[in-house]
Amino acid sequence: MPLPLRTLCLAASLAVLGGCASMSPQECRTADWYEKGRSDGLHGESRAYFEDHVKACAEVGVQPDGAAYRRGWDLGIQSFCTPQSGRDTGRAGRYYSSGTCPAALEPAFEREYRRGRDVYTARQQLDQVRNRQQSKQSDLDRAKDDGVRERLRRDLRDLDREANLARDNLDRAERRLYD
Repeated sequence: MPLPLRTLCLAASLAVLGGCASMSPQECRTADWYEKGRSDGLHGESRAYFEDHVKACAEVGVQPDGAAYRRGWDLGIQSFCTPQSGRDTGRAGRYYSSGTCPAALEPAFEREYRRGRDVYTARQQLDQVRNRQQSKQSDLDRAKDDGVRERLRRDLRDLDREANLARDNLDRAERRLYD
């Protein structure tokens, strides 16, 4: 196997092995399960995330306290599932699994999450256009041929129009956040 491929395989294996446990052995041994549930709820983790802790802690012989975890999670998720948190979660581009919030809180949370996510998406699109502009400008700075330079200038003008549209989309998305 070629060295680069072997290195890639090793790195992928380490990433898979290192990323599996939701908690370290030490965390399992010293966990306050009520606080762990509250923290997971505050971070928008689904109730099913507890099963990941059960699996991680089983490897070191620790049985998590499910009742304490659920009491803490119930409190934490109430604080997470607010419209403001939905907006912030969406704007940050973080994933939200539908059905995590209690049914009474989910509609307002998801509405604001979508609005925040629209801002995130619009910002990403604007950043992509800006990156393309920088790349074209670098190409123009290095180009020697007049024909190539003219084509790159046209491309930059097109990207300027695209950037203006992307800025307008971002402005509209940000205004909708507070409508």
